[in-house]
Amino acid sequence: MSIVAAIAQIRHELPSTVELVAVSKFKPVEDIRQAYEAGQRAFGENRPQELALKAQQLPADIQWHFIGHLQTNKVKLILPHVALIQSVDSEHLLAEIDKQARALGRTVDILLEVHIARETTKQGLLPEEAEALARHIADYPNVRLRGVMGMATFTDDTDEVRREFRTLKALSQKLSDIPDCDQVSMGMSGDWRIAVEEGTTIVRIGSFIFGKRN
Repeated sequence: MSIVAAIAQIRHELPSTVELVAVSKFKPVEDIRQAYEAGQRAFGENRPQELALKAQQLPADIQWHFIGHLQTNKVKLILPHVALIQSVDSEHLLAEIDKQARALGRTVDILLEVHIARETTKQGLLPEEAEALARHIADYPNVRLRGVMGMATFTDDTDEVRREFRTLKALSQKLSDIPDCDQVSMGMSGDWRIAVEEGTTIVRIGSFIFGKRN
């Protein structure tokens, strides 16, 4: 399936309330341009240098989402370009984003990454840690908390995936009293339809659009 056809198929299935982020990590600029010409504007990257380089080569109205593990010493690289950092997984990182955003004179939108999967290799805060951090987000005036992000276990057990997504959605609902904190990013190429059923507002889809990584 072509990039254009894949985007059209996803858009046909996605409710209007769910944003599609096309995960373009490791993919060439030409592929991203094809998706852009099909009307896609939000793209996800997980390497700071790659995001910064692509941002300089592609149209300025692209909304770049950083979705990978972010080291504090790389925050400065992405902040001029990024619309949303989806993977804030520590207070240390949050403080650095706030500091660098203040230096740029901007407010940066973020999601707290929450560990909901069985796999210990996945990053993220425990749900109770994420809630505690969210409760004093006002200490970081150059950061705007938009919601939470999580990755389900890579498994064929759809009941397990559903349970994990429900954990994230329940946390999101607990945080709904925080202004602007209404986004849930869950669901990737293999499980995005389940995520939609469980109330996600953002899906992150890569291989379904761009094909498997080489």
